[in-house]
Amino acid sequence: MYTKHKKYLLVCITAVLIFTIYSCQKSASSNEPVSTDQTKPDPITNIRVENFNGGANIIYTLPNSSNLLYVLGEYNIADSKPRQTKASYYTDTLKVDGFAESKEYEVTLYTVSRAEVKSDPIKVKVNPLTPKFQLVNSLLELNPDFGGINVSGTNTYKAPLSMHVVFFNTTTNKYEETDPVNVSTQNISFSVRGFEATSTEFGIYTTDQFGNKSDTVFKTLTPLFETMLDKSKFYEYKLPSDAPVYFDWYVRNLYDGKTTEPGWHTNVDVTTPIQATWGLGVSARLSRFRLYSRLSAGFGYQNPKVFTIWGSDKTNPENISLPNAAVFGEVHGDWTSMGTFTYPNPPSGLPPNQANSQDLQFMADGVDFNVPIDAISTRFIRLVVNQTWGGVRYTNIMEMSLYGSPE
Repeated sequence: MYTKHKKYLLVCITAVLIFTIYSCQKSASSNEPVSTDQTKPDPITNIRVENFNGGANIIYTLPNSSNLLYVLGEYNIADSKPRQTKASYYTDTLKVDGFAESKEYEVTLYTVSRAEVKSDPIKVKVNPLTPKFQLVNSLLELNPDFGGINVSGTNTYKAPLSMHVVFFNTTTNKYEETDPVNVSTQNISFSVRGFEATSTEFGIYTTDQFGNKSDTVFKTLTPLFETMLDKSKFYEYKLPSDAPVYFDWYVRNLYDGKTTEPGWHTNVDVTTPIQATWGLGVSARLSRFRLYSRLSAGFGYQNPKVFTIWGSDKTNPENISLPNAAVFGEVHGDWTSMGTFTYPNPPSGLPPNQANSQDLQFMADGVDFNVPIDAISTRFIRLVVNQTWGGVRYTNIMEMSLYGSPE
């Protein structure tokens, strides 16, 4: 019995060794070159060029070779700034892009075999049209905004671009730069704040993903005066359709200067709109507001995700049943929509239910929302929560700070 068992064990060990050796040989073979054929491939033929903004498509006929792997283009997109682009043998077009100017550039083309053998070079001239980053920057508009300037324009191509605002600092006597703003949408509109209401020279330039930089467009502007509105003047203006509150989570907690619990909290599963109303004690033009959500709820449960801010400059605005959401400028009774806003997703990129400490710190710092510069002056605020992160019929907010210019 012992001998028989020993023989069986020896057979198993031998089988494992054979399998291991075979696996190692197979693994080693995967590192061998795709081909050992060192024959130089023929170059491409019948070349034509289609130029576009910042680049060109080079169209050609491939050589008749089963050993061909790809077509390689080598060129400079700016002075001494090399770039390579490849196109597989499945296509007859090579895209070259990232050029800094609208002028003639030379592209060197090769066919490359599976053994990484290059063909003789073919030189081609391309004449890209004006690059997108230059076109977009030349059409940007700079206008005064509360505490700074607003930058607006159109990115027809939806190109990924970075906008850089510079300003002349009279204290240091030199130009300084704010944090860049990344855009990739068709409509561009953002504000840069933190400036006094004094005449300042501002500038804007744009860079693309290839490191190209446009000229800087300058304009002297005077930012509009901005301050945080005095919360000591705020008061609750309860209207019949406002949501009942949960225990001592009163509306006045929205502007008590504390970002900790308790804040404003509606009753659970309210049948009325999820809303609250309060007076500012002054008439003011709003520039933005900062919202502090409940940290214990994270990006979930009853924290607001989509909400509308309504304003009224009447001395005693009347109650009316407002819609759950409204576009900017929409009017219902004494109330005008100052915008419908969406709380951003976790900045970490994680799903809302997996928010990490970085995301919670983002919430704790408060999130700013810009009010359109042509919004009405208002004496009253009506906040309507349209959607919560958890889809529940109640909500809470710890604090709201309003910024603008009292009149």
